[in-house]
Amino acid sequence: MKKFHYILTLVAILPFAACDLDEMPVDTATNQAIFGSASGMDLYANSFYDILPGTDVGVFQGDDNSDLVARNGVDDLLAPGALSPITSSGWNTTDWDDLRNINYFIENAEKSAVPEKNHYIGMARFFRALFYFEKVRRFGDVPWIDKTIEVGDEAMLYGERTSRFEVMDNVLADLDYAIANITLTSDPSCTRITQNVARAYKTRICLFEASFRKYHTRYDMQSTADAWFQHVVDAANAVTGYTLHQSAASDRSYRELFITKVPYADETILAVALDASLQVFSSANRRFISPTYGNRPSLTRNFVNTYLKLDGTRFTDDPNYEMTPFVDEVKDRDLRLKQTVRLGDYQRTENAVPVVAAPNFNQTFTGYQPIKWCYDERFPYDDESRNDNAHIVMRWGEVLLNKAEALAEFGTMNNTEWTATIGALRQRAGITGSTLTTMPTAADPYLVDYYLGKFTNPVLLEVMRERAVELVFEGLRPDDLRRWHIGELFQEAPMNGIYVPELGEQDLNGDGVMDVCFYQGTRPTPSNPSIAFVDVSSSAAVGRIQLSNGTSGEVIWNPGEREWLDKKYLYPIPQAARDVNENLSQNPDW
Repeated sequence: MKKFHYILTLVAILPFAACDLDEMPVDTATNQAIFGSASGMDLYANSFYDILPGTDVGVFQGDDNSDLVARNGVDDLLAPGALSPITSSGWNTTDWDDLRNINYFIENAEKSAVPEKNHYIGMARFFRALFYFEKVRRFGDVPWIDKTIEVGDEAMLYGERTSRFEVMDNVLADLDYAIANITLTSDPSCTRITQNVARAYKTRICLFEASFRKYHTRYDMQSTADAWFQHVVDAANAVTGYTLHQSAASDRSYRELFITKVPYADETILAVALDASLQVFSSANRRFISPTYGNRPSLTRNFVNTYLKLDGTRFTDDPNYEMTPFVDEVKDRDLRLKQTVRLGDYQRTENAVPVVAAPNFNQTFTGYQPIKWCYDERFPYDDESRNDNAHIVMRWGEVLLNKAEALAEFGTMNNTEWTATIGALRQRAGITGSTLTTMPTAADPYLVDYYLGKFTNPVLLEVMRERAVELVFEGLRPDDLRRWHIGELFQEAPMNGIYVPELGEQDLNGDGVMDVCFYQGTRPTPSNPSIAFVDVSSSAAVGRIQLSNGTSGEVIWNPGEREWLDKKYLYPIPQAARDVNENLSQNPDW
């Protein structure tokens, strides 16, 4: 359900917005009511917020379809033969309604005599930039339309696609206009579009475009990438007034951001504030915890291995790391690990009564069970979509990572910038040692292998490590793989989990109570009634868990066959749209 506390005010504008805006007369009482006053334009501009990510699924489910997460089933993008021009979506008339709404507003606001009009035009152009960025990410070339489509305007309705690079130049111009004209510099509620929001989004969008131009060499746009990396750095430097959130308890600072009803304004740049009184909720607990609802996402072991130890050294430098059981491998690690998944001392509550909560193999596929966006209370959140914790869509931590990556790509990262970006994030995570203030000089061989040998720059690899750890379950990972041109990881990343030394019962949190029993054949008698049973008998069936060595080894989850083809960097143009407009070309190999 969308959106936040604007829902009540939008009721007043629905009679206007429900009309086809390309058919709305220009000189009407309705038009004057909107564009004849700042309050009218402010009310109309609230409708643009619907472009932000919806809260039911939320940004927290975006990473389910990535190399970091084992999930239930395979998305249509990766399932062999599932995606085609027939099944593709995102190009229907309703998918362009937001653009028509924005362009109608811009055209009429430009004619207004209201002194504050440029602020509202800046708001509209910010959201147009977001709209087009999403379309370019999905389809590549798309028609650039910057005016209201009139009835019978066949040149606009049935025109050709515009080069994605031209469209992105226009997106950049819209962002720059927004930054220059939006008058609101900050917002204590973290729910309004401000100059800082526009600058922060500029770092995200320009980083995507810079990497895309650098690594997607078939377009021959590598020479233009550095200019976009520079935009990232400049925009990040212009974002002011934020710091990394710090709690009184260091092992809660990170997770607190994602389980608070009122966004922490020290780090949160933009959030969707949910509201129980308006029945505006998310389904975070259900999608992460329910055994029957959502994708049951679980982190993979290959990814968890990248979390550093608290002393700043690499966990994978231990020669025995591959055979370290869960209860031991999670000790003395980056504090974000225990704030992202259930570890030994994690407790939940049931009707406010504390209960020990080890990873539950009735709910997780790998043993690395997420808690990042989830309330610790079971009722009613696990069984109903009742989460009302703020839905963060942009924060200072991401801006630091965007800047750090751009500097690493430039080759201009220095120890001062490292300390202010990567070092600051690691310090918040409880990590100590020289890694906080000194850039690496040698590439981590584990990361080189993880990224299939495509990246060897030691500084960039550490930024990539930090980006994955800091931003997991914030919906950015699939785009990272796309822009880095490393889509193979969608298919090749193993869906692996904790190391199991032998069949039988396992104590996952070290409290002396057995939590899970891995067995083959006949189910054994359990030592306690709450134990989870996992049958790891030899099977190639989809939906089964195996151990990598048969009766021992890593948990291996089989979600089904995954297939990556390079044509999937772009979705196909839906055939229904091409049937209507024969001038629409198809994306390569579709």
